[in-house]
Amino acid sequence: MNWLDRDSESIWHPFTQLVNGFEHIMVERAEGMYLHTSDGRKIMDAISSWWVNLHGHSHPKIAEAVAKQAQNLEHVIFAGFTHRPAIELAEKLLSILPDNQSKIFYSDNGSTANEVALKMAFQYWYNKGYEKRKKVIAFDGAYHGDTFGAMAVGDRGPFSAPFSPFLFDVEFLSIPTEENEDEVLQQFYQLVESGQVAAFIFEPLVLGSAGMKMYSAEMLDKLIKIGQDNDVICIADEVFTGFGRTGKHFAADYLENKPDIFCLSKGLTGGTMALGVTSCTAEIMEAYKSTDIMKTFFHGHSFTANPIACAASIASFDLLLEESTQAQISKIGQWQNHFNEKISQHPKVLKSRVLGTIFALELKTNADTSYVNEVRHKLYPFFLKRDILLRPLGNVVYILPPYIIKKEEIEKVYEAIEEMLETL
Repeated sequence: MNWLDRDSESIWHPFTQLVNGFEHIMVERAEGMYLHTSDGRKIMDAISSWWVNLHGHSHPKIAEAVAKQAQNLEHVIFAGFTHRPAIELAEKLLSILPDNQSKIFYSDNGSTANEVALKMAFQYWYNKGYEKRKKVIAFDGAYHGDTFGAMAVGDRGPFSAPFSPFLFDVEFLSIPTEENEDEVLQQFYQLVESGQVAAFIFEPLVLGSAGMKMYSAEMLDKLIKIGQDNDVICIADEVFTGFGRTGKHFAADYLENKPDIFCLSKGLTGGTMALGVTSCTAEIMEAYKSTDIMKTFFHGHSFTANPIACAASIASFDLLLEESTQAQISKIGQWQNHFNEKISQHPKVLKSRVLGTIFALELKTNADTSYVNEVRHKLYPFFLKRDILLRPLGNVVYILPPYIIKKEEIEKVYEAIEEMLETL
């Protein structure tokens, strides 16, 4: 039995139909922009392997940091113990996060980083004796993860339908546009004025899984200001947007009003392994500083602050802050903008948009513009046949490359998209 047959016998893959799905591709190794397969193909990873890879695959500096750390301290319980990689990483993150961020809490991935944030906000009010503050506000169509708390504040669509009876109630806002801004602000104000809202959680400026839907920093600034004026904890889910994706270190760097809590993952380790971070303000910490043991934040994971993951993150952080990387982020943004100007008026393009290194276009189709749009089943193999990994979100094709991509490589992606528009 070959490896692919053994895979089908033993593994259940994520977001994958058990029948009528695409055949899996065996990757033997990866380097830079490319995935090298068992049948000799060289596939360009133009979506950073689910948005996690910042500096290219198998980056030698990250690999060296991981190997060195594995030989020294692979893991230790993080309750009652600590270690240098966790401390150094926390200090580095706080140095580029907004000044209002005070502490770093470690977890395992993006979904758990958001779970931590929600629990942190709920218990903040519980510890202060304001138990009526139980409501959460989120954007309609949002995605914050697949654990139950994160799922509750995300899109109530086909993915969450089997679990809807078990999810807590959430007040959903429409994604802000120029047309509905006043309506969204009014709805938000009415909700927070009630004094019952514990938290407002949002993907700042870009709703990734919703189809790279973008909204203005000015609008988010207004929402955060209204929220904080009414003592609502504002949670920025920067799991996707963090570490340069929007052209700045964080999407919140475009804002005047800074969120109270940040959730980070994906690019945190440079795409090497799983790690999550939730940061918060000193004010939130104060509600937990008590001799009463019941005011402790009773949350943790077996692999909290794993030293190897922290070492990978430190190496990725240092690479991110290099002048050459920052210059590349700027160049990618320019390339994406130029392509957007070229393609936006194509008759088959419904909408296209760019923010930093993120480019997305919506195709005109007769079906619903959602993740389950069947056009994806034509788009995905179209690009794979050309040795390019693009994983469309329904009728939305997006490019989210590692920062090492060369102009001739991204031009190849653009050419494939133009070919797709003319042939499909």
